[in-house]
Amino acid sequence: MQSVFTFIKKYRFIGLAVLAVVLLSGCQAATSGEPIDPETAGFFDKYFVLTFSNIIKGVASVLGGSYGFSIIVVTLIVRLALMPLMLKQSKNSYQMRDKMAVIKPEMESIQAKYKGKKDAESQKKMQQETMALYQKHNFNPIASIGCLPLIIQFPILIGFYYAIRTTQEIAEHSFLWFNLGQSDLIMPFVAAAIYFIQFRVTQIGMEPNQKKQMAIMGLISPVMIGLVSFNAPAALPLYWAVGGLFLIAQQLLSKKLYMPASSANIRVNASN
Repeated sequence: MQSVFTFIKKYRFIGLAVLAVVLLSGCQAATSGEPIDPETAGFFDKYFVLTFSNIIKGVASVLGGSYGFSIIVVTLIVRLALMPLMLKQSKNSYQMRDKMAVIKPEMESIQAKYKGKKDAESQKKMQQETMALYQKHNFNPIASIGCLPLIIQFPILIGFYYAIRTTQEIAEHSFLWFNLGQSDLIMPFVAAAIYFIQFRVTQIGMEPNQKKQMAIMGLISPVMIGLVSFNAPAALPLYWAVGGLFLIAQQLLSKKLYMPASSANIRVNASN
């Protein structure tokens, strides 16, 4: 059972990548950034990208033709709609950490008991004892992984992203100091900085070893967003910046609601 759990946890994002390929296989216009023809659009383009494009244009008309404010408003609406799923995922994650902390000493005892024993009989007994340990603590490692919220939000966020890229009206408008349809030198730094802060917020309450393990991975997202934004229309880093700020607030809320006292003590000790 432990090996199954490890395998699924390690390769769950491969499943999400397969899902991405399936969803995007019929949306050549969206992925190329070209305008979408409603008559020939594939399933994803028609029901996700075009829908969000129409929403962006509709909200912009209500806001006096401001596509910058429209992107901000629609981004917040989408994130608010997904927020219950994300908070539920956070809650499950904290519950899993609590149970794993309780199980860990007994798990290590089982592993020490069968250390160096590679025969089939010993491996079978170790899996049986591990399974019994999970049942004793009512712990389901597969159910606690929490891929469903990611699967649900993925097509929504991707559809919104491509709607911003392919809505021609956006490229014809300016917002604040930049043109939404042209690259900007400041917005990439803004978006990257926000996502770096968001990464640091996710580290609150983590054990020092976990922070070290995530140090490199945590820099990938801000760096990639910054690099892509330099060659992308400024509407995209605007979208990323607003989404990143919302994620920071959402993560702080989830930690306040669900972070166990033990993790809070780790945070306090780390700051001293």
